[in-house]
Amino acid sequence: MVNREMKYSGIEWIGEIPKCWEITKFKYVMKKDKKIAKKYNDENIISLTKSGVIIRDLENPFGKMPASFDGYQHVEEGDLLLCLFDIDVTPRCVGIVKNNGVTSPAYSRYKLMDGFDINYYNYLLTYLDDEKILLSYTKSLRNTLTDEYFGAVSTIKPSLVEQQKIAAFLNEKTSHIDNIIENTKKSIENLKAYKQSLITETVTKGLDSNVEMKDSGIEWVKKVPKHWRVNKVRYFMKEKSVKNHPNEMILSLYRDYGVVPKNSRDDNHNVTSLNTETYKLVEENELVINKMKAWQGSLAISKYEGIISPAYYIFAIDQKKLLPEFLHYMFRNPVYIDEYKRLSAGIRPGQWDLNKDEFKNVLYAYPESVQEQKKIAEFLDEKTYQIDSLINQKDKLIVELESYKKSLIYEYVTGKKEVK
Repeated sequence: MVNREMKYSGIEWIGEIPKCWEITKFKYVMKKDKKIAKKYNDENIISLTKSGVIIRDLENPFGKMPASFDGYQHVEEGDLLLCLFDIDVTPRCVGIVKNNGVTSPAYSRYKLMDGFDINYYNYLLTYLDDEKILLSYTKSLRNTLTDEYFGAVSTIKPSLVEQQKIAAFLNEKTSHIDNIIENTKKSIENLKAYKQSLITETVTKGLDSNVEMKDSGIEWVKKVPKHWRVNKVRYFMKEKSVKNHPNEMILSLYRDYGVVPKNSRDDNHNVTSLNTETYKLVEENELVINKMKAWQGSLAISKYEGIISPAYYIFAIDQKKLLPEFLHYMFRNPVYIDEYKRLSAGIRPGQWDLNKDEFKNVLYAYPESVQEQKKIAEFLDEKTYQIDSLINQKDKLIVELESYKKSLIYEYVTGKKEVK
C-alpha cells in the first residue's frame, strides 16, 4: 500500500491521489489533430477494436465496409485514437496507433503534449472506457462527447517520470495477465472442439469400437454400425403447430444451452414476436428448431412445456422408435451443420430459413434398440457435463482475471498503489 501522503482529488471516480500529483484537464494533456486524405492511396486502414488499434485486413473484411476510403483521416504511429460517439455501446473507445495509415473521420485523433506519457494516459482512458465513466459527461442522445466537452473533463497528472514508471509496470503485469487469458480462451476452444468431435463419433459410431460397420449411404456420415437403421426424419417425427395456448411460460432456444425459459439467459440467439397469441405450444421432449439459424446448430429437445415464437418449428417425436435423450445429440451432431445450411435459403447472411419439407427427408442413422440409445445418451450426458464444467471454470477464471486487471490499472494509475 501507499506510504506517501494522500489528498482528495475532487474527482469522484478517482478519489484520493498522492499529494504531489496535480489535477488538470484533458485539453492540457492532449491536442486533437485532424488531417483528411481526400483521395485514398492504398494506405493501411486503421481500426479501433477491443484488441487495440489494428490494421484492417481488406482481403478478409469483417463488419461494415464503406464504399470508398476517400475522405478518411491520416493517423501516425504514436497517436492516441478515441471513439467519442456511441460510448455506451462501442466495445473499445481508446487505443494507441502502432502504424501509419488512414482511419474513419468519425474517430478523434490526439497527440500528447510534452510532459505526458501516452502509455500512462492510454491506461487511464482504458479504465474510464471499461467503466463507461465518460458517459456521465455526454450531452447527446447518441452518447457523444464533443472534443470541447472531452477537453473539459478533469484528470490527473503525476510527474512524467512516475507516469513512465506506472506505464512500464502495467505493461509487464497486464501482458502477463493477457497471456493467461489468451491461453485460457484457446483451452476453452479446444474443449469445445473435443466436445463436438466426441458427439459426432459417438452418435455415428456407437460405444463399441469393435462392432462391424456398414456404409450408411449418408455422404457426411460414411460408415455406421451394421445393426443400426437409417431413416428419414419423417419416419420418427411429426411437425405440429398448436397456437393460442394459455401456457404462460415463454421459452427461448439457445444454440449452446438448448430450450430454456426466456430471460434466464441473455437473449442473443433468438427471433421473438411480441404477439404471444401467435406463439406455438412446446411440450416436454419435443424438437424445437430455430428455422433461421438451424444452419448454426440452433435446434434442441425441450425439457420444458411452454410457448415459443412462431419463428420456430416444433416436431413431436415417436418415442417408441427414438428416445428424445438420444435425439438431442443426434440432431446436434456437428457433421450435419453443412446439410442444414444447404437446406436453408434467405436474402441475407445469418437469416437463412430452413426448408422444413426437405428437412423431413434428411437421413439419420441410429441404433434400433432403445437400450443402446439410452446408453449412448447417458455416456454423452456424463462426458459433456464434465467438459462443460471445465469450460465454466475457465470462463470464471477469465472473468476474475479481467476484473483483477481492471483493479490493477485503477489502483496504479490513480496512485492508490505505488510502483517501487
